[in-house]
Amino acid sequence: MAIASTDTAIRSGRVTRTFLYLVLLLFALFYLLPFAIMVMNSMKPLDEITGGNMMAFPTDWTLEPWRKAWSEAQVGVDATGLRPYFYNSLIMAIPAVMLSTFFGALNGYVLTKWQFRGHNIVFGLLLFSCFIPFQIVLIPMARMLGIFGLAGSTGGLILVHFVYGIGFTTLYFRNYYAAFPTELIRAAQIDGAGFFRIFWRILLPSSGPIIAVSFIWQFTNIWNDFLFGASFADFSSQPMTVALNNLVQSSIGVKEYNVHFAGAIYAAIPTLLVYIVAGRYFVRGLMAGSVKG
Repeated sequence: MAIASTDTAIRSGRVTRTFLYLVLLLFALFYLLPFAIMVMNSMKPLDEITGGNMMAFPTDWTLEPWRKAWSEAQVGVDATGLRPYFYNSLIMAIPAVMLSTFFGALNGYVLTKWQFRGHNIVFGLLLFSCFIPFQIVLIPMARMLGIFGLAGSTGGLILVHFVYGIGFTTLYFRNYYAAFPTELIRAAQIDGAGFFRIFWRILLPSSGPIIAVSFIWQFTNIWNDFLFGASFADFSSQPMTVALNNLVQSSIGVKEYNVHFAGAIYAAIPTLLVYIVAGRYFVRGLMAGSVKG
């Protein structure tokens, strides 16, 4: 009797899991449908889009829209192709992510293991910076970039994203290090290890999950940012998002939707790759950093 009940429970659990998987698959297909339409239409000649069905598969497959979006499409008055702006975004995003992650880790280390008088106030101010809307900082940030001689440059955008992101990264690392055994730090101090030696040899090597969280969060926000790029960059230092908007807006006459779709996919590829490569560490790092607040 007990065996029969166990078999029934197992079958019931399998049916429930199968149903849940089917529902999740349905939602995944619904979520991925717009991206699939973008990919299909980026590989169609323009006449198949304007005179046909956007939901249909291409009858004449072509990569010409991809080539044109990368190197020939009219992005501005004197510029063609998204390639230089793609590189601008990489040159902007990678240093900003590395700097904000490093200093966020350093701040989290100090605020948890080398506490000082008023450390809670400092952390509160950094946390407050996470809730300041982008629009509020445009004018003072533009003024500061002008004083530093960084207006209209990639270096200026790196500084902006570094400053704006350090509040988030400090929050992540502070919560993560709060759960780290303080006894290890005390033992290292007794053995003669100093501030930076403890940081480099003990804290950072154990911070892989939260580094992944910081990297994914910061890279996604910086790469997808439009407002700061449009406000603080000149034409030669514009990031990919601004160039993509210019590509769409600069089309005169017939809109080349296939080229626009290809350009949008170019803009999405880096963040997709980041989530594919490091996405499994994202939730793990968030859970590890939520033990103490």
